[in-house]
Amino acid sequence: MSVNLSDIQDARRILQGIAIPTPVVADDRLSREIGARVHLKAECLQRSGSFKIRGAYNRMSRLSPEEKLRGVIAASAGNHAQGVALAATLLGIRSTIVLPTGAPLTKITATKNLGGQVVLHGSTFDEAVAYSRELQKEHGYTYVHAFDDENVIAGQGTIGLELIESLPDLSVMVVPIGGGGLISGIATALKSLKPEIRVIGVQAENVRWVNPSLQAGRPIVAKPGQTIADGIAVKSPGALTFPIIQDLVEQVVEVSEEEIARAIFSCVQNNRLVVEGAGAAGLAALLAGKIGLDPSDTVCAVLCGGNIDANLLARVLEQVLVRQGRYILLRLLVPDRPGMLAALLNTVAESGANVIEVFHRRAMWLAPLGRVGIQMLLEVRDEQHGKEVHKHLEEAGYHVEREGQGDWEE
Repeated sequence: MSVNLSDIQDARRILQGIAIPTPVVADDRLSREIGARVHLKAECLQRSGSFKIRGAYNRMSRLSPEEKLRGVIAASAGNHAQGVALAATLLGIRSTIVLPTGAPLTKITATKNLGGQVVLHGSTFDEAVAYSRELQKEHGYTYVHAFDDENVIAGQGTIGLELIESLPDLSVMVVPIGGGGLISGIATALKSLKPEIRVIGVQAENVRWVNPSLQAGRPIVAKPGQTIADGIAVKSPGALTFPIIQDLVEQVVEVSEEEIARAIFSCVQNNRLVVEGAGAAGLAALLAGKIGLDPSDTVCAVLCGGNIDANLLARVLEQVLVRQGRYILLRLLVPDRPGMLAALLNTVAESGANVIEVFHRRAMWLAPLGRVGIQMLLEVRDEQHGKEVHKHLEEAGYHVEREGQGDWEE
């Protein structure tokens, strides 16, 4: 094995006072829902917003004085960028970070604020990696890989040491997989200390390489796909991480975009934690019932990052509210006379619904002359309340149609 327990314990000593021992939060609601004790390792509260500072600092603290003088370079989908930038700043090293052009603005800005020089290149993580390698050769930088590096893997493995101390009865560990550095480190630590722990990996189904690679017995490049879990949108495994996953990970499951969105919503609503798509992937698998559990199990999912763009977070929360039936869209016709809209809104208020938006529709709906189309976005308590609002409006004499959620191809 390329990384062992002593490497991880050594990394923990180096990270003392640098990486925060993040809290392990009990998710009581989900525990009742799935019939097992569920906990969340809140790495979304780590410095720089994700676990990446652990591996990056462990790697860079070992550089020679000459290497530190030349500076470091890394490629990242976002979180590794911030981890490297912060670690470099703490160590007094210049850092250059190559990010894909579509990286979230939040992550680009945060990387700059942490002291990194940001270069945007390529539409994917892999294209950013290729360009960063060119810059490395040109300037003599030391390369800090996001996952395929023994010191990086050992740094991420310190999470496993913290988990064993916080949850001595841990039996199932759920970890998102991008390139595999996080799960490789955690699995190495946990299996060394408690071999009976089941380690379950989770990938976004739109960018998946693990199961195809395991089935083929060799690394397989994932087909291009879009996912809100950009932090784990890595198309191929590492030379170091793939064998560790083969040896130590019992199962890898895949989650949809809708399931990831639901997990983000659950973190905000039920645990008061802001988590990005990649960070929510493990919880998504639990919420979707994709991991077999016994009532005696103590389960932990690592929330590996919280660097989500505010606009995306707002869209995710709103979409989940629609799917839960808490936002409904109604359309109806009213006489085109003064006071008719006010009367309609009073009727809505009587039903206990809250008006979010109202639109007048005339020409585009070809509403009959003398009448105007009204489209209303309403907030209701739940799906049943939405049906009651619909019925109340019809009983008041309005012809009401509820608009659907759309049927879009992924």
